[in-house]
Amino acid sequence: MEIVAHTYSIVARDPETGQLGVGVQSHSFACGAVVPWVEQGVGAVATQAMADISYGPLGLELMRAGKTAEQALAGLVAADPESDIRQVAMIDGSGRVAVHSGSRCIAHAGHVIGDQFSVQGNLLAKPDVWEKMAEAYQKAKGDLSERILNALEAAQKAGGDVRGMQSAALIVVPGPDDPIRRPAITNLRVDDSRQPLLELRRLLTIQRAYEWKAQGIHAVEQGDMKTARESYGKLRGLVVGTREPLFWYATALARHGHLDEALVIFKEVFAVEPVWRSLIDRLAKAGFFPADEAIVSRVKSLPEK
Repeated sequence: MEIVAHTYSIVARDPETGQLGVGVQSHSFACGAVVPWVEQGVGAVATQAMADISYGPLGLELMRAGKTAEQALAGLVAADPESDIRQVAMIDGSGRVAVHSGSRCIAHAGHVIGDQFSVQGNLLAKPDVWEKMAEAYQKAKGDLSERILNALEAAQKAGGDVRGMQSAALIVVPGPDDPIRRPAITNLRVDDSRQPLLELRRLLTIQRAYEWKAQGIHAVEQGDMKTARESYGKLRGLVVGTREPLFWYATALARHGHLDEALVIFKEVFAVEPVWRSLIDRLAKAGFFPADEAIVSRVKSLPEK
């Protein structure tokens, strides 16, 4: 299936964690439904320009079967009679990168391959946009989601898509040794916005709260309270507009015998969002909170202010 997806994007692998990711922004509706394809431990694909969506699933299938990114992309390009209008980047689970920018991709079009990443774009405002992306990615600090978003922001600052902005997406999957079972660390899409990268930045901030909640709960369940408290500290440092991540972290603390720590957090949550108090009985009945009347009563009796 061929879809117009002129855009700029990045595929990358974090050499320390093995995380894989794709970031993309375009003046096309819902570019996140077309361009990015990622699978944990296997690879990542960005298919764009006059995009053939099949490059995504077929590229992942070939890399899953043991092909390198270069072998997978070469095979698909060779079988595509219209490869000259495609722009495709692939990175495999070992960090090997391959990119194809077809000769008929609309100018400005090009790509840069770096150490375990590639940036690429077509129909761009200036011929150095992809170079600015590469520079920003290499200089960026933080986790893979942050570094990918930095690259997208740098591309827009350098001119971005000549048509402007409309949609964006950011997907990052865990490395093969990640202890928390989840299909993705970051899986965000902005399908239609005048400022999709600003919205993506806002969503990533919210997502981080849920990530630190997940990290904290996992640590509590493993009895690693040092890591749990570090994750909670990071969670408290975010302003996300909801106390839900704090509530579920406190619930995990109570469930695993750390009631005093949980009470402090519950009190804060109930003071701002009292609706969470009503869930305690339901959670206890379902086995997600201690079925101890004294504990339930103590939590429910916390003052709202």
